[in-house]
Amino acid sequence: MKPKIFVALSTFAEYGDEPIRLLDQGGLDYSLNRLGRRLVREEIIEMGKDCEGIIAGVEPYDDFVLENLPKLRCISRCGVGIDNISLEKAREKGVVIRNTPDVVILPVVELTIAMIFDLLRRLSYHTNLLRSRKWKKQAGNLLAGKKIGIIGLGRIGKRVAETLTKLSTEVYGSDITPDQEWAKLAGVQVISTDQLLRECDIVSIHVSVLGDHKFILGKKEIESMRKGSFVVNVSRGELVDERALYEALKSNHLAGAALDVFPKEPYDGPLCELDNIVLTPHVATFTRESRVQMEVETVENLLRFFKSGE
Repeated sequence: MKPKIFVALSTFAEYGDEPIRLLDQGGLDYSLNRLGRRLVREEIIEMGKDCEGIIAGVEPYDDFVLENLPKLRCISRCGVGIDNISLEKAREKGVVIRNTPDVVILPVVELTIAMIFDLLRRLSYHTNLLRSRKWKKQAGNLLAGKKIGIIGLGRIGKRVAETLTKLSTEVYGSDITPDQEWAKLAGVQVISTDQLLRECDIVSIHVSVLGDHKFILGKKEIESMRKGSFVVNVSRGELVDERALYEALKSNHLAGAALDVFPKEPYDGPLCELDNIVLTPHVATFTRESRVQMEVETVENLLRFFKSGE
């Protein structure tokens, strides 16, 4: 009997049909999310109640959802973050979790670098002025010579740091368990997070919300940053205190910020009012190439599980 699979992603095989062909060739009995949006808990349960496998996005798989998916054996996450999944409940029920950590690295790194250039050269700011038919110039800043701080030196943080070291910058990093050997080879100076916040011109956040050492860029942390510095967050929305960030941008204590993630999405909060911020709707991994590759690897992970249990 074919394993039943539910594809919970809001879009699937939109940029190439290879993921669908893999499902067909793998002999899986699958159904798709036809709503075209992120599912809520009750919808996941209703659509996936008979499934043994789920191809998942960032929709919630908390204790309640997992408890009400009695046949579920594997969640194959299209992406890297798994903080939307109750890992304790999954372990209790014997549900295996798989993800696609490597394919997301390059697109996230590229967006991070693009956001830094946007902030420094005021690209979005000048675009919005010209859309309003205003020919007004504001001086930007060079990246060369800047001190860049990377909070979180995992796969993505390391690649961002390595890229920036090639652009005539001084790169600093902080991490709970820093890879000192890598840092020495890469030319990255490992310092404490407190020191990094005080000394760097640009701070880019690349940490996970998992574990007991959650980092939050709150009011105290922002106040410790040097006046006129910049913040970039393409990690998790919960890592930045929105109110504190708004006040710091409004008062020009921070010169600018760039965010791709928000505590509540879709986002329509007060940060949208500011002209010294760059906002994108959680698109860091969302390129045509990376999306197809993520979906392919997600299906392959699921096929491998049902073939060998791994």
